[in-house]
Amino acid sequence: MAAEKRPASNAFGSSQLVVKRQKSNIDLSVGNAVAVSNPNAAGGAIVQAVPRTSGLQAPIMELTVLWRTYGQCDNFGVLTGHRGAILDLQWSRDSRVLFSASADRTVASWDLESGLRIRRHEGHDEVINCLDVSKRGEELLVSGSDDGYICIWDPRQKRSIDEISTDFPITSIALAEAGNELYSGGIDNDIKVWDMRKQSVVYSMSGHTDTVTSLQPSPDAQTLLSYSHDGTARTWDVRPFAPVDRQIKSYVGAPTGLERNLVRASWNSKGDKLAAGSGDGTAVIWDAQSAKLLYKLPGHRGTVNDVRFAPGNEPISKRKKSKCNMWWLTALVVSGSSDRNLILGELGS
Repeated sequence: MAAEKRPASNAFGSSQLVVKRQKSNIDLSVGNAVAVSNPNAAGGAIVQAVPRTSGLQAPIMELTVLWRTYGQCDNFGVLTGHRGAILDLQWSRDSRVLFSASADRTVASWDLESGLRIRRHEGHDEVINCLDVSKRGEELLVSGSDDGYICIWDPRQKRSIDEISTDFPITSIALAEAGNELYSGGIDNDIKVWDMRKQSVVYSMSGHTDTVTSLQPSPDAQTLLSYSHDGTARTWDVRPFAPVDRQIKSYVGAPTGLERNLVRASWNSKGDKLAAGSGDGTAVIWDAQSAKLLYKLPGHRGTVNDVRFAPGNEPISKRKKSKCNMWWLTALVVSGSSDRNLILGELGS
C-alpha cells in the first residue's frame, strides 16, 4: 500500500477535550435577546435571537442514531455494528439506505426500514475518514483513508471494485455532480482533482496551509467548498477552463481548536450560505457571496464537528408579522459536536 501511513489509534477520541462555559443568565424568550459566543476568543461574536416561526416545539432542541425532526424529537432507531468511531455518513439516492465510514477500517450500508446492516465493505488497511456517493449514473461509493488509498465501491459488493493510490492519508473526498471528477484533500494541504476514468490528477488547488478536512461541491456544481485545520473555509472555481488561480473567497471565524478533529463544512440548498463547525463550540454560518459572518451559534460544550442545513426547502415555514406587514422565513440547521449532542435550531431572515 502507500509508503506513508498514519496508524489508527486504539483509543480514538480518548484525548478529546470538553470546554466548560458559564451558564448564561440571558432570557432567550425576549425577542431582542443576544448571546455572546466565546467573548474571550478572537473569533467571538454577538448573535441576536430571532422570533420563532417554524413548527418546532422549541427554538433549539438537543437530540440524542435516528431521530424525528418534529414533536419531541424522539429517537426511533439505533444502528449498531461498527467497532470504531463513525467518521462520515452519506444517504443513498433514494434515502432508503445509509452508508457509514468508520475507524474500524470498514464501510457499512444500512437498511433504514429494518435497522439492519446490509453489507460490511472491506478493503482499507487504516482508519476511513471520509465517504461520498455518486449523484448520477450507477450508484457508487468513494472513500478516503489514512492508508493513502481512495477506494471505489459498488454497494452490492463486499470488496472495493477499484483503488486509487496516493502519497498521503486522505481526510476529505467528494464526487463531482457529473461523476467524471473526484476531489480529494489530505495532510499535504492541497486539493487534488482526479479524472475518474484515467485515475490521474488533472490539476491541484493550493492555498490552505494545513490539512484539508472537508470538501463539498455547490448545488450548481460550479464551486467547491473546503475547510482546513488552518481555520479557514474557502471556495474554488471548478468549472472547465477556469483561471489557473481557482480560489474565489476565504471565510474566517471558525477556528479548528486543540482537538483538531475532522471538521466539516456544507452549503445550503440555494448555494447562498455556507456553514462549518468550529473548535470553539459554535456553528458558524457565512454569506457565500460576500464572505460576511452571519451567525456564530453557541450551545455546544465541545468542538462542533459538522453543521448541515435542512435539505431543499423543507422544513421551512413563514409567518406574517402583522404590525409591519413583513414575512419571516425560517430555515433549520443541525450541528453535531464532541459533547455527544446534536442541536437543531432555526435561522431567521
